[in-house]
Amino acid sequence: MAVALSFFHHLALGTVQRPASLHRLFGGECLLHRSRIIQCRHLKVMPPVCMGRRSSKIATRKNSQDARKSKLYGKIGKLIVQAVKAGGTDITGNARLRDVLKQAQQASVPKDIIDRNISRAADKSQADFQEVTYEAYGAGGTGFVMECLTDNLNRSASEVRAAVQKAGGKMADPGSVMFNFQRQGQVFVSAEASEDQVFDVATDAGADDVLPAAGENDRLEGYKVMTDLTNYAELYRGLHAASLPLKDDRSGLMYTPLAVVECDDQAYDQNEQMMERLLAVDDIDAVHTNCAGLG
Repeated sequence: MAVALSFFHHLALGTVQRPASLHRLFGGECLLHRSRIIQCRHLKVMPPVCMGRRSSKIATRKNSQDARKSKLYGKIGKLIVQAVKAGGTDITGNARLRDVLKQAQQASVPKDIIDRNISRAADKSQADFQEVTYEAYGAGGTGFVMECLTDNLNRSASEVRAAVQKAGGKMADPGSVMFNFQRQGQVFVSAEASEDQVFDVATDAGADDVLPAAGENDRLEGYKVMTDLTNYAELYRGLHAASLPLKDDRSGLMYTPLAVVECDDQAYDQNEQMMERLLAVDDIDAVHTNCAGLG
């Protein structure tokens, strides 16, 4: 009993040495500084999760994983078209195409998709692709940011607006939602890697943070290694060089929410439908939201 009382006495004083994986529960310092003594400010107690919501989240994760891979293949296909139209099919003299094909190889893009888009670029009627971002309001005070690479701006605007409105959302003016997000680089490491290995390599590669990611049945799915835009390429190379199991369909430049928004079941279901409708739009390459459970 005396040992237990002594432990909680020191815990209250904030002088207990805590492992990195538990620091977030106690509101401590940066996740990467595992050797420091962490000040324990407060214990966060999470409310019980509704089983219906939990089952919905699991199903959403499965659907979003398939959608992410499909979107990644689609985006790389568009980038191939861009690169070929700009510099031809000879990778020796087309550095842009060489880089895109390397991305395709890392993401395990099927060869038929690569060949189809190279041929597509040779079609004189094929217009150039342009990058455009749309913003929308979801249910329960949430926001959505949609990234597109399109060869027809009018079509994209019309299809995005239709998807948002059919899900009960509302299109937003540029900047009215975006201020709730920040642009960051993310490299996703599978849970096959050990926690200590990810932290050590990420620290050496200049990561800003490492966030655990829950998957099916709330089991650890992997780690989101975050960094600023200028350090993304170096971070990716460092993690790849360490032979960590990376997931390219979940890595790249992201719009991450500054804070997530908790909403009731009705609003969550509406936002889930909006996410599904937006991901079904061909011109959309990525959808970001601050709705808790959908990000």
